[in-house]
Amino acid sequence: MLQVNKVNPPTTIPHPARERLGLVRETRHEQARRTTDALRWRNRETVSSLWNGREELLAGLTAPDACIASKYFYDSLGSQLFDAITHLPEYYPTRAEAAIFTRHAADIARTIGTGRVLIDLGAGNCEKAAGLFSELQPVQYVAVDISAEYLETALARLRRQYPDIGMTGLGLDMSEGLSLPASVPDAGRLFFYPGSSIGNFTPLDASAFLTDLRQQCHSQGGLLIGVDLIKDKAILDAAYDDALGVTAAFNLNALNNVNSVLGSDFDVRDWRHCGFFNQTMSRAEMHLETRLAVEVRWPGGSRRFEAAERIHTENSYKYGLDQFGGLLREAGFRNVTAWTDQRNWFALFYATA
Repeated sequence: MLQVNKVNPPTTIPHPARERLGLVRETRHEQARRTTDALRWRNRETVSSLWNGREELLAGLTAPDACIASKYFYDSLGSQLFDAITHLPEYYPTRAEAAIFTRHAADIARTIGTGRVLIDLGAGNCEKAAGLFSELQPVQYVAVDISAEYLETALARLRRQYPDIGMTGLGLDMSEGLSLPASVPDAGRLFFYPGSSIGNFTPLDASAFLTDLRQQCHSQGGLLIGVDLIKDKAILDAAYDDALGVTAAFNLNALNNVNSVLGSDFDVRDWRHCGFFNQTMSRAEMHLETRLAVEVRWPGGSRRFEAAERIHTENSYKYGLDQFGGLLREAGFRNVTAWTDQRNWFALFYATA
């Protein structure tokens, strides 16, 4: 049976940065620092090739139903805009997840144990993982994100706060598979994937991704993952189309990023943001819609978009508790535990390999 622990939301939700309570134990500090810096610089080459996605972008833009992979949201500006989204009143996942961590930090630590290798997938500003340092006492922290420049800035700040933790930054496109360097120990891996990012995968791709993570857990490994749950359409519509237009700016900025990669001439003024919950598919969707008929050019080609034609930029699938627990078991995980907020809007799952 799926274990579910509900929490009452606190009166105020502390910012994750305020949950950092001191340093954790770590030996051979200087060796860990040298390893971190070496990997950071070595991965610059990996990251520079990451954005050479011309073929992928052309395939999406020339498809009958045009699309842009959601990873192209996350240049440096896009990462900052997403951070702003997480503070919006309409965007509940960050607060709901924070409530679970705040009220159940000790229980989570007892369930997971301490002294793990904490591997933060889609780390962003690294603040969520840092909020767990005092309870989980990781022996190593590995931050993985597609936006390498933004990640390096976050790690530099975090390294000053926690100088005794060995930290590794990896600029990786996880949609192409997750490959960890030899410096990351096999034993005791704890993969951390918060914020419901798993929803960006189709259920089939999510199953494959979770299976890959389970295989990489090795001895005494596990997964701590945030999952957005199915709820009223009006709540989800607002979360993906906020009144201030921050989500719209985040979506439109993808066109600027595509221009830098493809050499295209998208003009964001010609497009508008569309975000809504598709109840039939159980997913929130984001699209870019033309305000008028436009022709977009790039070196060696072009495409005409008619008025009100759309480019699909993101899906975010929503799950039921039992549904996602079953997905974890199908991927080979066991001992599935889940904590939810009081309203059952969000869940935090832990499972072992």
